[in-house]
Amino acid sequence: MASLITIILIISSIFMSSSNSISVDYYKQTCPEAEPVISKIVHKGMINDKTVPAALLRMHFHDCFIRGCDASVLLNSSGKEKAEKDGAPNISLHAFYVIDNAKEELERMCPGVVSCADILALAARDAVALCGGPTWDVPKGRKDGRISKANESLQLPFPTFNISQLHQSFSMRGLSWEDLVALSGGHTLGFSHCSSFQNRIHNFDNLNDVDPTMSPAFAGALKRTCPIHNKVRSAGANMDSSPTVFDNAYYKLLLQGKSLFSSDQALLTTSKTKGLVRKYAASQQHFFEAFSKSMIKMSSISSGGGTEIRLNCRVAN
Repeated sequence: MASLITIILIISSIFMSSSNSISVDYYKQTCPEAEPVISKIVHKGMINDKTVPAALLRMHFHDCFIRGCDASVLLNSSGKEKAEKDGAPNISLHAFYVIDNAKEELERMCPGVVSCADILALAARDAVALCGGPTWDVPKGRKDGRISKANESLQLPFPTFNISQLHQSFSMRGLSWEDLVALSGGHTLGFSHCSSFQNRIHNFDNLNDVDPTMSPAFAGALKRTCPIHNKVRSAGANMDSSPTVFDNAYYKLLLQGKSLFSSDQALLTTSKTKGLVRKYAASQQHFFEAFSKSMIKMSSISSGGGTEIRLNCRVAN
């Protein structure tokens, strides 16, 4: 137990220091067109593939939760050295080409200026805004890291986490209960494969085959899509009823027993988090304000490991 506490304290000390050199106007003189260029390329990606916004938002989250927001999730594996993107929780990440396209255009305009970490943070913001969600001023000036390890991706919060595990995962990165509930609202976008919620619809516990907190009709539909011996790798379900629109439907469905993950349902197991769920279900404006604030906070997490501006987002210089 003592060693576990020591590990938690070490991780907390790494992540709770946010990046001190970032600022909203960081590229005002050196690459003033950076944000419009990134927004244009994200929009183009969206037109070609409606899953791009959810992919970019998830990619940014997965980047920041490992070594801080240093674009380590973008690095390719090299030989036997497997990178984060090849870790089990990241296998389904996609749309890396959107970041590549933005980087290529920015390198032509402003060589060696805009980091891959900043491109990813801005792309995630644009993805949300272009889906009808809020926008916010992204502080910029992150540096790109040189280290990426597949096994570190196991530090990400799992969809099976209970509220204590979620709180520990977020708090060691300097994020609050409010941030936990607001950022969970990112589940309003996208799709999940059966494996992420299989635990809730088959052999839930010794007394119940299905999680009793789920709507029976909703659980029944999921069981038909994801049978216990499912062989269809692409099978799954949308995260909410409007998976390409950034809205507060996630919270409304959560209160109706129609969430996918155990970690979603966990938000209803404390009075504080349940109160916030109800608040965001009742007011999309309150959700948007909280989400924007928490995204700025999360995107400022730094381990101090970023040291360079990569020329190619997939390879360290």
